Amino acid sequence: MSKILVTGGAGYIGSVLVPMLLKEGHEVTVLDNFYFNQSTLLECCMDPDFHVVRGDARKEGLMEELMEGKDYIIPLAAMVGFPLCKADEVAAETTNLGAVKTILKLRKPGQKVIYPCTNSGYGVGEGDKFCTEDTPMRPISLYGTTKAEAERLVLEAGDSLTFRFATVFGASTRMRLDLLVNDFVYRAVFDRTAVLFEGKFKRNYVHIRDAAGAFLHAIRHFGEMEGRPYNCGLSSANLSKLELCAKIKEHIPEFVYVEAPIGEDPDKRDYIVSNERLEATGWAPKYSLDDGIEELKKVYTIIKNKTYSNI
Repeated sequence: MSKILVTGGAGYIGSVLVPMLLKEGHEVTVLDNFYFNQSTLLECCMDPDFHVVRGDARKEGLMEELMEGKDYIIPLAAMVGFPLCKADEVAAETTNLGAVKTILKLRKPGQKVIYPCTNSGYGVGEGDKFCTEDTPMRPISLYGTTKAEAERLVLEAGDSLTFRFATVFGASTRMRLDLLVNDFVYRAVFDRTAVLFEGKFKRNYVHIRDAAGAFLHAIRHFGEMEGRPYNCGLSSANLSKLELCAKIKEHIPEFVYVEAPIGEDPDKRDYIVSNERLEATGWAPKYSLDDGIEELKKVYTIIKNKTYSNI
């Protein structure tokens, strides 16, 4: 089995991916700065093949030490999403792009990189025309720009492949409530209402376990897949916000949603995506949007953001 370094491995996706890698028999080292004070991966600490380092993926000396002897590097460390990148543009540039440049500079011959990009790099699509991996990347945010540029460098460097992930949903021990499906289900459970801006804007979605599973699939099939980007999403879930809310209402009938006649969403992404290239390699999602909504209903029985509430 392989020796794998996962930067940002205690984040939303990493907290699901790392236990899966260990279960398959890989030796995994996680580097994370625990930016959100999360206590994920505790269940991994008894495993002798699990190693964890608190530190910054932008530190060249530390990265050189941790990359030594690794077969695969999975750079999950990032400032994720346009609001966080906008709030700290320097950290976005140095983490999303600079840290990836450091990996490419330091890696030894034969060390492979599996890079998580985002299909938000497609920006505004072309109506009902599907975005494929050959569609030009036209990012409209600093997040999308830094991720798309890092992807370009990774693919140019060789011994690599990339995933352009759809909007991820589902449960993680480092939970995120800001992602669209997670957010809308939270509103449906607790508020019973949602006001939508630009409700016809579309995007693609993927369950977090399927996103994590794509990395395992890539390790198993690296020789066949290397050198290319792959869209990774649910082909059955190229949905507008209005269509997403209608799906949630099937599970939570009390949910009421309306489209605002004025106002706009600062996130202007609007596109539909083809996942055929990845599906042709044998990857297939295991979890539907319906599965994720039912999962999230249980999650929100456990989690409630009530720091400043009296109920």
